[in-house]
Amino acid sequence: MRIFGSFTDFFNDIRTQRLRTLLTIMGITWGTVAVVVLLAFGVGLERQTRKRMHGLGERIVIVFGNRTTKTYEGFPEGRYIRLQEEDVDLLQREIPDILQISPEYSRWGVAVRRGRNSARPNVTGVYPAFGDMRNVIPDWGGRFINQADMHQRRRVAFLGNELTKLLFEDADAVGKQVFIGDVPFTVIGVLKEKQQSSSYNSRDRDRVFIPASTHRAIFGQRYLANIVYRTSTPEVTRGVEQRVNEVLGRKYRYHPSDDDALMEWDTHEFDQMANAIFLGMNIFLGIVGAFTLTVGGIGVANIMYIVVKERTREIGIRRSVGARKRDILLQFLGQAFVVVGSGAALGFLISLAIIRLGANLPMQEFVGRPTLSPVVATVTIVLLTGVALLAGYFPARKAANLDPVECLRY
Repeated sequence: MRIFGSFTDFFNDIRTQRLRTLLTIMGITWGTVAVVVLLAFGVGLERQTRKRMHGLGERIVIVFGNRTTKTYEGFPEGRYIRLQEEDVDLLQREIPDILQISPEYSRWGVAVRRGRNSARPNVTGVYPAFGDMRNVIPDWGGRFINQADMHQRRRVAFLGNELTKLLFEDADAVGKQVFIGDVPFTVIGVLKEKQQSSSYNSRDRDRVFIPASTHRAIFGQRYLANIVYRTSTPEVTRGVEQRVNEVLGRKYRYHPSDDDALMEWDTHEFDQMANAIFLGMNIFLGIVGAFTLTVGGIGVANIMYIVVKERTREIGIRRSVGARKRDILLQFLGQAFVVVGSGAALGFLISLAIIRLGANLPMQEFVGRPTLSPVVATVTIVLLTGVALLAGYFPARKAANLDPVECLRY
């Protein structure tokens, strides 16, 4: 006997139960849409969030001076630790695991002018390594600060892209002059537009970057706003942070275990926290979709029980002419897969339409681009397979275990 030889009879049964079958297929369809769309938007949101987070920089640590909370070597608690540029050389010399490092001077309230257009952005003094660490990438035709700019204290400026639009409107900025206060600076580059959700002074698109040596000479600032560094690997970052406290603790006379003397923002640690958050969110979305599919699976099981009941006598005849329990089991299990597969196919088509519509809506900057990734497709197929198995197995097992004699009497 062929396992699927009775599918013609099965479709006849479906035609007699059109409304119930339609509602069951729609339940599977809606469950499929729920799983696919929820997970697709979750993947899009995760990717967009990571992209915006990495606009700040990858595997970097930002160090700020803070107040001590412990007495040490006769010094009272509550002292403010104020970082200086010489600390950068000290840390790079004492800690080999620091690959790149840059001080960061900040100056607010100084007018940046070009003609009648002006703004008062954050004027930032940095080393050349800052651009690579912080993903400050120049647009076509420009460059970032280099070592020659540092050594010669050149009056050159790298502008954020939004600040450039304000000052130059539609004109090309590279090679032109702007005034920072009363000092003329030559624009050497403009920031290539990037996504950035995190900042600690201001968004890079609104800043002016100049060589640290020029910043110090013009504004005479002794203290830094912060220090930015990158380690060789993420695994050594925690140890490097402890070493930073030890090295600067010796210089500024505070206890190395005084974790509040410095504030350290580890972006890799923030990445790991985001991983846990999005993993939990995707699991939650998957569970919500799975519950919706379960409701559809109950409908499939219900209609299969009805089919078994209506075909009891046929089952008895098939068993009496030699059909095995396994044949009956696979026959009804295959019919359950037909119902689930029909709803799943329709659900995937609707989901693809919704995902495509979501990708064209003007909200990608905030929630990202919904994506039907291989992981989402695999999870959905696994859930659908599980629903079909569970919804079809128990009615099929009941049909396979029916007594042929009792079936013939039905």
